[in-house]
Amino acid sequence: MEEVREYRALFAVDIVGSSGRGDVALEQIRQVLSAAVHASFTRGGVDWDDCLRHDLGDGMRVVAPAGTPETSLIHPLVHELTARLRAHNVLAGKPTRIRLRMALHAGSVQVGRDGTVSGRPLEVLARLLDAEPVRAALAQAPDATTALLVSEHFHETAVCQGRPGIEPAAFRRVDVREKEFAGSAWLHVPAYGGAPQATGSAPDRMASAPDRTASDADRTASDAGAPAGNTKMISKASGHGVIYALGNGTMNIDGKK
Repeated sequence: MEEVREYRALFAVDIVGSSGRGDVALEQIRQVLSAAVHASFTRGGVDWDDCLRHDLGDGMRVVAPAGTPETSLIHPLVHELTARLRAHNVLAGKPTRIRLRMALHAGSVQVGRDGTVSGRPLEVLARLLDAEPVRAALAQAPDATTALLVSEHFHETAVCQGRPGIEPAAFRRVDVREKEFAGSAWLHVPAYGGAPQATGSAPDRMASAPDRTASDADRTASDAGAPAGNTKMISKASGHGVIYALGNGTMNIDGKK
């Protein structure tokens, strides 16, 4: 059967911790994942019907149509997929919650008339999907829904250009050593604030970064000339528009004491 060689963008996902959930839960997860990936490709402007799809059992591989911009597989596709799975997990019970490893690569592959795809780029994609850095990223970031590993080639063509919706600084370079593959790749943990560092304490630092401690608040108040300690604001509005700010004193904005 005649085959043609084409340059294609390649995407793969694998469900974290799928074993041991039971057939019923796994089938529900697969249905949710398939629908979410389909919707995310459509949202990214990629024709789902023209994609070549392969079931991986607890995941899937998608070969995008020839000519698909590689950037579209990151934004909005990866971000859309992450958002959809996060929304699902809010209402899902523990057996059907979904966390994903994701991988992106691109290269010249053999495409058969029956839709079969072969070639070295698929092997690279599989090694990325199963690589230790992306596994460790999710283990170190238990609140993260997805973790993405992109090849050096994909990073050069789709990430480092800084296209809208894609932040190069959110990707961290890592070394990958998996079976016959050895090289560099780039790790990204969407909607988590960046890729966790190799040390175990990094996710804790990132998770706590948005929160300010009481001592931080005291120092800020002191720097501003306000009393530290139990500084507190209570807002109260009435029909006369009275608002009180309480700390060590009272301020009444309508001029009444």
